[in-house]
Amino acid sequence: MKTLVWGVTFKRAFKQVTRRHPELQQKVELALKQLGEDPFHPKLHTHKLKGELSGVWACTVDYDNRILFEFVKNPNVDVDEEEIFLLTLGTHDEVY
Repeated sequence: MKTLVWGVTFKRAFKQVTRRHPELQQKVELALKQLGEDPFHPKLHTHKLKGELSGVWACTVDYDNRILFEFVKNPNVDVDEEEIFLLTLGTHDEVY
């Protein structure tokens, strides 16, 4: 299981999205759980982005909402363990 690191922007986006759409909170939490267990679970539709967002990955929460993240190495751990750094959350148009 990979460690999820919540970035400041992701925390802010999570609060805004769940405040505006409380019904999404459970879907986001489920997507985060699956992301930690298996970042390439078929339900997440995980894909690498191109262009300005090159190096960033995206996964699906529901039809319109996405989570953007990066795979990063934890500098404090001796083992080459990757973590998932959560960048932002929002609708397709908001995050791209």
